[in-house]
Order: sequence, then structure tokens, then C-alpha cells
Amino acid sequence: MDTEVLANTPLFHGIRSHEITQLLPCLGMKHKHYDKDELILRAGDVTESFGIIEQGSANIVVNSYWGDSTIIGHVYQGEIFATAYAAIPDEELRVDVIAADSCSVVFFSMNKVLTSCNSACAPHHRLIQNMVRLSAKKNLSLTSRMLHIAPKSIRKRLLSYLSEQAQIHGSSSFEIPVSRQQLADYLGVDRSALSNELSKMQRDGIISYRKNRFTLHEVAEV
Repeated sequence: MDTEVLANTPLFHGIRSHEITQLLPCLGMKHKHYDKDELILRAGDVTESFGIIEQGSANIVVNSYWGDSTIIGHVYQGEIFATAYAAIPDEELRVDVIAADSCSVVFFSMNKVLTSCNSACAPHHRLIQNMVRLSAKKNLSLTSRMLHIAPKSIRKRLLSYLSEQAQIHGSSSFEIPVSRQQLADYLGVDRSALSNELSKMQRDGIISYRKNRFTLHEVAEV
């Protein structure tokens, strides 16, 4: 287990490598490797542990009653997954977590992470604070997505997302942090339809863009 990798993750932010080494025995750590397309967590199962991607990446997949599968999220190196399920006893997973490529995952017991050890060390307190902040940040992100996908039209969904990005960057000109496919998945629309709508919005003078660089223009009607 490379503690330097963990030290660079949001969960262990502010905790030094040697402190992580001291913490690991208290956290119920398990280290596993998965091949591409291998199942990491299965819908319907119960887990008391959450994972951090040490290397590689994973897809969050939801399966319908009729057997259709849809990727609803991606987990990249350093990111955590299954925290909500691990925090609620006996809560069944509603999604599959599948290795998008060859990847290594470090699992931690949620109960042991949230329960400070007998020594009540400062690094463990910092870890708990980081977990709370990450959970709050994820909730805010989900709230933002709900606001963006509430409109029925693709144009209004794009306007909602791009307006938020302009606010985040404090400028009408900015770069978005996702690819076209990731943006389409995030907004719950077809990629071709999204690209067509972006072209129409540019022709209408609402926006201009080149690759991931966007500029918003003031117009009377959108």
C-alpha cells in the first residue's frame, strides 16, 4: 500500500504519509486488485466499507428491470465511492461498481473511520473532518445536478450548467472540466443532441466555444 498515494487524496488531505501508516491498522483496511470489467460491488449486496481508487478507474452502473445498463458516474484515481451505503447499516446497493480498466482499490470500514481510536489522535480527527466535508461536497454536487436536469429542454439544461460554471470561475469566459460525453451523461441527454444544441446556441449568439473553452454572451432571448 503506497501511503504517498493516499496522502494526495481528498480523504487524507492534511495527513502526512507517516501518520497514515500509523492510522491504517485502525481503519479496517483491505487492498484489492480488479481486472477491466470486473465487478467491484454488486447491486443488491450490503457493504460496511467504502473504497478509494488507488490506481485506474471504475464506472457506477445502474441496471433496469429489463436488463438495460447505464453508466451514471465515473470514479477516478483518489476518489471515493459507496460512502452512503457504507454509512447506513443493511442498506442494499442500487448500483454496480465495475472496473473501467485494470485498477486497485483500497477499502476502509466506515464505522472504524468515523469512530476515533482509543488514543484520540489528531490525524484520525482530521480524517473524520475530511469525510464530513467530502460528504457535504457530494451532496452539494448532487443538488446542482438536480437543478441542471430539471428543465425539459437540452438548451435550458446547458444554460443552467454553463451559468453555474461562469459563477464558479467568476467570468463569462471559462473552461469546463469535462468532455462532451461526460457532459451529456451528466445532463442526461444524448451526446449528438447535445452537440447539435451547442451549435445552435452558438449560431444564435448565446455562446461561443472551442473545445472546452466557452464564452457566454448577453442576449435578449435564449
